[in-house]
Amino acid sequence: MKLEDIKTIGVVGAGTMGQGIAQICAQAGYKTILFDINAQVLEKAQQTTIQNLDKGIERGKLTEAQKAAALLNITYTSDTLQLHCDVAIEAVVERLEVKQSIFRDLAGINSPDTILASNTSSIPITQIAAAVPNPERVVGMHFFNPAHIMKLVEVISGAATSPEVAQTIKQLAEKLDKTAVMAKDSPGFIVNRVARHYYVESLKLLEEGVADVETIDKLMQASGFKMGPFELMDLIGVDTNFSVTSSMFEAFHYDAKFRPSRIQQQKVDAGHHGRKSGKGFYTYEK
Repeated sequence: MKLEDIKTIGVVGAGTMGQGIAQICAQAGYKTILFDINAQVLEKAQQTTIQNLDKGIERGKLTEAQKAAALLNITYTSDTLQLHCDVAIEAVVERLEVKQSIFRDLAGINSPDTILASNTSSIPITQIAAAVPNPERVVGMHFFNPAHIMKLVEVISGAATSPEVAQTIKQLAEKLDKTAVMAKDSPGFIVNRVARHYYVESLKLLEEGVADVETIDKLMQASGFKMGPFELMDLIGVDTNFSVTSSMFEAFHYDAKFRPSRIQQQKVDAGHHGRKSGKGFYTYEK
């Protein structure tokens, strides 16, 4: 499939990432179907999209007409059978079997040419594609949070991914006003593999009592980082960050340098997921 053949994009998962991806697809002029099994999550995604577009207007980056056009381009649904699209992007939990199941379902209701793109941040594309019909059309399209602002997209080719499919997704990312980087398949790809130790080592410092959360964050910001590791984990989602670390720990055959933190596990168990829950390493007003 070529870029000009793409008219409709389906996004599976209406959480923070899925909502942002659907928003930028709609803003770029694509008919966009945002799917989630949870009606409340869909409702929240719709409200967040409106809020984001309104902020764009306030900052002079969007017009009222562009907001109206974007909103007209998005359909919200909990019916899988409505996911007829040219490109499907899944943005769900970091669990291999869930992603494979979604892609098998999508393959059953769409053309063999429909591109199946995963927003996974850590699971190898080769593993996801292994259980999916026509694995050559499975590709990684990894956005960064918040998707409607962050410019980078990693385009990952698995062992079976067609070069033409990878190129089409790269062009699509650029059409969405993103900077696309091609990557080979590897756990964590480029950014998450390099950045993992920003989180892991900071958590080790906390576990060992070397310094507290605020001190570590302030020092890293003073060193040139835009956000400290704990502030960034709260923004990304403590649960999401922990899930990625756990996935990479397993994918690298339990290499100690990727070992998840007990402190982070406790935060997840307590439901302290960061900004989205109102409490993480810091407390936020909801």
